[in-house]
Amino acid sequence: MNINIDIPDKIRVYVDARLIIGIYNSIGEYFLDLVQQDKKRKAQAKLEMLLLEGINSDTQEVTPEYWQNLRSTVLDENRTAT
Repeated sequence: MNINIDIPDKIRVYVDARLIIGIYNSIGEYFLDLVQQDKKRKAQAKLEMLLLEGINSDTQEVTPEYWQNLRSTVLDENRTAT
């Protein structure tokens, strides 16, 4: 897929500098990295929300089965988000 976006000159200079110093090989690679970072931030925010929800919920006995169910749920949701 090709995407054309207009970016301000100051941003273009910044992105070009990232390319010149070799952090990225192309503008496309740079923007793909930004998208991946955004996905990670959203996953981390979701995890924090779930942890806070768990802390604030009624207590439940934590057993090996509980952890296995939790892992399965989180992994399944993560697979569908990618």
